[in-house]
Amino acid sequence: MSILRANLQLIYLQMEYRSIKGFTGLAQFGFLCAFLGLGFVIAGGIQFMLTLQILPKGVSISDTDEIMKAMLAPENIGMARASQVLGTLGLLFVPALLWNYVSNGKSLLWLGFSKHISAWQIILGSLIIYTAAIAATPLADISKSIIAHFPSINATAKSMEDLYNEQALALSNLKNVPEYITGLFIMAFFPAMFEEVFFRGTLQNLFVKWWQKPLLAIFATSIIFSLIHMSIYLFLSRMLLGFVLGLMYHKTKNIWVNIIAHFINNALALTYLFMQKNKVGKLNLKDMEEHIHWAFGLVAIVALVGLFFLLQKYSVLNKAKIEAKENLLMAEVEPQHSITNFLNK
Repeated sequence: MSILRANLQLIYLQMEYRSIKGFTGLAQFGFLCAFLGLGFVIAGGIQFMLTLQILPKGVSISDTDEIMKAMLAPENIGMARASQVLGTLGLLFVPALLWNYVSNGKSLLWLGFSKHISAWQIILGSLIIYTAAIAATPLADISKSIIAHFPSINATAKSMEDLYNEQALALSNLKNVPEYITGLFIMAFFPAMFEEVFFRGTLQNLFVKWWQKPLLAIFATSIIFSLIHMSIYLFLSRMLLGFVLGLMYHKTKNIWVNIIAHFINNALALTYLFMQKNKVGKLNLKDMEEHIHWAFGLVAIVALVGLFFLLQKYSVLNKAKIEAKENLLMAEVEPQHSITNFLNK
């Protein structure tokens, strides 16, 4: 068996990765870039139309400061939330679905959607992202202390952070329980789903299969994930969270684990803001920033190693079922696909 495997590997190892529809990794990446460009157009169009609905008379559409003020005004905050979720839908989710359809067909299995998930995976996934947040917090403080030595960069970083905090504070200003429940979907669940499907189910999935180097693929995806959030101070901390989410998906091959864990993390933050709003009346995100000593961050990293060990243990069976389904779909199209997939594991 080992000789046969070695001979098969000699034949197939150099074969270029192709999707179930026969497209190379480079071709699929080209499709994704094209659909991402289309996503920018869709997101921009949605936000343009919504902006027209709230733009005060006499204000030019090119006046970004006035548009931002109008968008964040209390009477328009519902429109701002709709703009955010619909913009993310067009920018990330639509391109992912189009890419999957062109590259692989109708099955959403290639984006990570599968029924093979357990309660233990959800519990461990939630604990992992919570622990990762603890590990990432000291990185933000370290980044700020380093960037402080570069005045021009620090000024830009502060300006970006102030703008983000202003937007986040306005969007999360939930006045009552119905608004809170709506906020859980608009600001917690949908962003989690759209981001995970694009970054882990699409981009990371493609890189892993194309490059055949999972850690490099996860690392590259985590950098892009952090860049798109447009924060200098939080770049390293978000990159760490992106890496943890990427490793979580790699261990489970089920995007639902990521979506649920990401959603719970978002929901906890939103719930905390909602409770604080009802308690103190007016929120200030800067006053609510957490500062964790780097030693606790190291302890959290050690804890992450143990949690990932458990996640892998409780994911073996479900991951095998997902991979078996993938091989079955490949074999139905072209028998050699399943052999190549087997050898690349």
